[in-house]
Amino acid sequence: MKSVYKISLLVCLAILVSSCHDKSQPNYQYMPNMYEGVSYETYSESGAFKNGKEGQLPVAGTINRGYEVYEYPNTTAGLEAARSSLKSPLDSTAVDMNNAKQLYEIYCGICHGNAGDGKGKLVTQGKFLGVPSYKDRPITEGSVFHVQTYGLNSMGSYANQLNTHERWLVSAYVMKLKNGN
Repeated sequence: MKSVYKISLLVCLAILVSSCHDKSQPNYQYMPNMYEGVSYETYSESGAFKNGKEGQLPVAGTINRGYEVYEYPNTTAGLEAARSSLKSPLDSTAVDMNNAKQLYEIYCGICHGNAGDGKGKLVTQGKFLGVPSYKDRPITEGSVFHVQTYGLNSMGSYANQLNTHERWLVSAYVMKLKNGN
């Protein structure tokens, strides 16, 4: 009889334990934020910023890191001003002509030709027409730098491909080609 009581007690205890478990609700969690992170809707309002809608704006008068100010506008007057007054900040010892030649041949030679005669591969194939020879043009280092920065006519800007120092190197090399050295 004692064994029947023991068996019935164990069965009742097992039923009691299994009946308390509800599979539709999770068990207790020690740190629920670790398991169930807060989800954010893309492009939704956020309390992280002052106005709740957009990111913080930079302080007035600040400049992005690595950005160099170029005060000549992208106009014909800006080109003329650059032609007459813009000078290279590089001295003659800082210009590495081998590096300048390599940059010129990569970015400019395809249209302007490696000799600067306006007969690059794309011109000889008829893809572009009217690419000028440097010897026929009234150019200065400043105007070449300005045209590389903003582009002119069918030539686009190279400001994203060449940094400021590299554009000055190419300008020095173009002047070397113009002078026939």
